[in-house]
Amino acid sequence: MKSLYSSHFDISSTGTLCLDGVELLELARTYGTPLYVMSESAIRQACRRFVGAMGRNFGCFKVAYASKALCAAFLYPILEAEGMHADVVSGGELYTALLAGFPASKLHFHGNNKSVDELEYAVHSGIGSVVIDSLGEIERLDAIAARLGKRVRVLFRVKPGVEAHTHASIMTGQNDSKFGFGIEDGAGLEAALAIHRAGNLELRGIHCHIGSQIFGDQSFTVAADKMIAFTAQLNQALGVTLPELILGGGFGIRYMPEDDSPDVDALIDSIGSAVRQGCKKHGVPLPEIVIEPGRAIVGPAGCTLYTVGGVKDITGARCYVTVDGSMSDNPRHALYDAQYDACVVDRAGESKRVIQTIAGRCCESGDMISRDIALQPARAGDTLCVYATGAYNYAMSMNYNRLPRPAMVLIAEEGTHRLVIRRETWADMTRCDVI
Repeated sequence: MKSLYSSHFDISSTGTLCLDGVELLELARTYGTPLYVMSESAIRQACRRFVGAMGRNFGCFKVAYASKALCAAFLYPILEAEGMHADVVSGGELYTALLAGFPASKLHFHGNNKSVDELEYAVHSGIGSVVIDSLGEIERLDAIAARLGKRVRVLFRVKPGVEAHTHASIMTGQNDSKFGFGIEDGAGLEAALAIHRAGNLELRGIHCHIGSQIFGDQSFTVAADKMIAFTAQLNQALGVTLPELILGGGFGIRYMPEDDSPDVDALIDSIGSAVRQGCKKHGVPLPEIVIEPGRAIVGPAGCTLYTVGGVKDITGARCYVTVDGSMSDNPRHALYDAQYDACVVDRAGESKRVIQTIAGRCCESGDMISRDIALQPARAGDTLCVYATGAYNYAMSMNYNRLPRPAMVLIAEEGTHRLVIRRETWADMTRCDVI
């Protein structure tokens, strides 16, 4: 049924939408709206899918969850139990993972402008590795490691020159990017030599990330070949064998009924084949391969519940369904023109026979959740479910117009549910104000 986003959703005998057997109306009444809802079962299944596919292709590998997609303490015990590693991109993400008891040794630290305090915190905590993004960072990290009496494992980020087919704001592998070192201009080799000379850094390999929400395998396989060719060049220049290669993430997910359903197994098999062929072609021993799925782990596992405040049908224009959420809890439409599928929770079994636009409550004309989508006719007081909001919704949420961030609830595998992030209050939003 096209109005249902994934196999974790179904419709009860009374026509109400359920997630993992739990009626979403019950959650809305219990916890209020807006409300983020996450499925533990969906998270675990996604982890197992990636770990299984990587294990089938590589003898030595890691699947590292990209924390930027959703960084919350409840998540890390689930990741650890499923054999996952994780990456972090700030001191705050590192603090959250460590607070949740995730081993520092299973984390690697990204970021194009890490502060000295963040680097010191990472090294002091025993971070698994740091992914270096600039020449200045090499000097800073080497000095910190010397001061703390540590030897730090590092990789450095490379721009493979691959332009992924995705929104321009989330393309990161092309040469004109703020991230990493180029290959063709010699910047990557310069970085490798500088790390090799540093007395307190151990160069493990290279990293790339070509973008986000990418479908198909061509961009990934081209990037893999370029990275292996560059690894061969570095091995020869440094007289070493670099043991690790991080190929990044960016695996797309389905947001709308017409979107392709990504086949993780086929995609990883294709990357595996490209890596093996590339290693053979360039004379490189097969390194440990690391991938970094984020959206693909948590995006489909989440949805957001809203209460409809009113419906404004403008002749010759649009029918706006205004909800109690906004770009403050889901900014992706404002940022990327992202579209989301949705339904009226207690009429989920009915056909979607009208075209409506879900509008937020912020004082911005661009504050939309989804524009011109098929819905059951929504009315004031209805509960809406917006699908596939587990990634980059809570993670990018804000307090614009001093709106509190929503609560988040986790549905456990046994069908129970619990609060994992409490709803912000007005007092929370003023806790840092100085009067």
